[in-house]
Amino acid sequence: MRKTGGLFWLVVIAASAAGIYWYLQVRSPTVVQEQVAPTRQEPGVVRFARGAAQLNALSISAMPTAPVPLAEPLNGRVVFDESHTARVSAPVAGRVVELRSQLGDPVAAGAVLAVIDAPDLGAAQADLAKAKADESRKELALRRARELFSGEVLPRKDLEASEADLAQVKAETQRAALRLANLNPRHAPLSGQRLSLVTPIAGVVADRKANPGMEVRPDLAEPLFVVTDLKKVQVLVDLPEQHLSKVAVGQPVSVEVDAWSGERFKGRVERIAPGVDPATRRIQVRCSVDNTAAKLRPEMYARVSLLADEQKVAVRIPNSALVTDGLYSFLFVEREPGVFEKRKIELAVQDRDYSYIASGITPADKVVTRGALLLNSELAGH
Repeated sequence: MRKTGGLFWLVVIAASAAGIYWYLQVRSPTVVQEQVAPTRQEPGVVRFARGAAQLNALSISAMPTAPVPLAEPLNGRVVFDESHTARVSAPVAGRVVELRSQLGDPVAAGAVLAVIDAPDLGAAQADLAKAKADESRKELALRRARELFSGEVLPRKDLEASEADLAQVKAETQRAALRLANLNPRHAPLSGQRLSLVTPIAGVVADRKANPGMEVRPDLAEPLFVVTDLKKVQVLVDLPEQHLSKVAVGQPVSVEVDAWSGERFKGRVERIAPGVDPATRRIQVRCSVDNTAAKLRPEMYARVSLLADEQKVAVRIPNSALVTDGLYSFLFVEREPGVFEKRKIELAVQDRDYSYIASGITPADKVVTRGALLLNSELAGH
């Protein structure tokens, strides 16, 4: 009875094995045929099935055009445009008694920034008033002297003395007026001995060193207020000697900052220093930049590209999209979803971050910006 049961199970196992063998030999080719359709491989083309895991590792986008630079970007720094900046200091010793403007406030030309109590200003006003009073008194004395002289009552020497006295007090009046003008050079409104500090230009209060009750004087190292027009800024570039031949006054430049990634600001070379800085071996170049939107702020670090012509543009791609093969450069272009073509290109200029393409692609092409090395290895494996 035990032998019969063993024989039964042996037959069952054999039948199962035969069934599995038949499934592997007959059904498996059909399943594989459905998963991978036979396709004709093209040279330099990589194809992936829809939903392939490799596609998740790729970044694909159309590339913008940009003016072609003459050299790699130079380090720069955004600074005030001194032609549109006012540094307001106290022209007379005194004490701040009132603040009218705070840091960041927009101000109009002639706006009062602060009020200073200045004893010297009061003394200067008193001296001018006294000199004017003396001048009036001497004019009356001279008028009487001329009348007496014409009536032959007063000798000539007394008339001449009166004329000399009047000339002397006129000189004193002029001296007192000039001193008062020196203490109040912008002719700001006065209230007794209190002087109003005003801004000569419209703009924004970019810096404020004045505080209530602060003692001020004309020889302070820093101005009390800095007012600037943020729509007018400059970028200061330390130019290496080898690039001096590529720069000229009026030449267009392109400026980029980290705060506004991908945005380029147009500018022009405004000034070129006549000498080389002996410490840095650099030549200072000032560029005026269009900052109508007030996005650039003083002391921002910037990257400045020297342009030969704003009209000469090329497709700009990140260097991560490039694949180098010997002496030539390639990139991958998406022809259709899942199909990528390896295309040879020619570089116009290459810097640390970007390359400018002279030929090989157009702005309409979609370029693989991340994962180009993966595609290159897949192509090499075929």
